[in-house]
Amino acid sequence: MKVSPDHFSKPIAKEGMPFILISLGILAGSVYLLGPAGGIFTVIPVFVINFFRNPTRQVPPGEKTIVSPADGKIVRVEHDDRGRMQVSIFMNVFDVHLNRIPIKGIVKGIAYHPGKFLNADMDKASLENERNTLVIETQGKQEIRMTQVAGLIARRIVCYAEVNDLLESGVIFGLIRFGSRVDLDLPGDSEIRVSMGDRVRGGESVIGYISS
Repeated sequence: MKVSPDHFSKPIAKEGMPFILISLGILAGSVYLLGPAGGIFTVIPVFVINFFRNPTRQVPPGEKTIVSPADGKIVRVEHDDRGRMQVSIFMNVFDVHLNRIPIKGIVKGIAYHPGKFLNADMDKASLENERNTLVIETQGKQEIRMTQVAGLIARRIVCYAEVNDLLESGVIFGLIRFGSRVDLDLPGDSEIRVSMGDRVRGGESVIGYISS
């Protein structure tokens, strides 16, 4: 990847530091101008720090295990007209927004698509919104596609993975700011272990298992 191994080793993602400093500046300026009443702006740095937090996760073992690429709520579990299994995770502004590799494999392709900024919990957001897709070939030569989808508020997709990277399951490869969605395009015979409305944790919750 285009980052050092320790890039995501801190409890707060480095990408959040400029926003944290700005929010602290706003708080300091408010207290200076308004006195104790300015303390109400404490909510801003608290929100920003919460958004960019990087909690420790225990990645479940197994070459066939598909782990969640993001924190959030399952908003889609169905086969498409090609027979592929589609699983979508919606991240609200209070979820961790770091994205993780769902299964060990080689990045065979990366495609960025400019687009709209519709509410990310809408199905058409997967086709019309700004998005970035990684094509991963598993050790069993299965193909998995993972798409980072920008949302109504999200205005920046960050992806540090590169073509030909061999990445372990659960590895953080990027993030989306602020409120978004991640779509998984899986082999049709995958064994899915999540249902609509389930809450999942990136790098820790099991989405399911591939057949080979």
